[in-house]
Amino acid sequence: MSVAKIIEISSESTSSFEDAIRLGIETSAKTVRNIQSAWVKEQSVVVENGKIVKYRTVLKVTFVLE
Repeated sequence: MSVAKIIEISSESTSSFEDAIRLGIETSAKTVRNIQSAWVKEQSVVVENGKIVKYRTVLKVTFVLE
């Protein structure tokens, strides 16, 4: 039997949602062990002068407790 915990993180990228997700997971993995999955809860963009300048995501990251 295992027990998992879910944390919520936010991340952003100037290139894409996919990059923001990847950066969020990779950065989380530096301090959180046993990450099993992530769920994209929210996505948004920052617009300046009619152009997207940032892609933001809110992720729910699941990891197994030791």
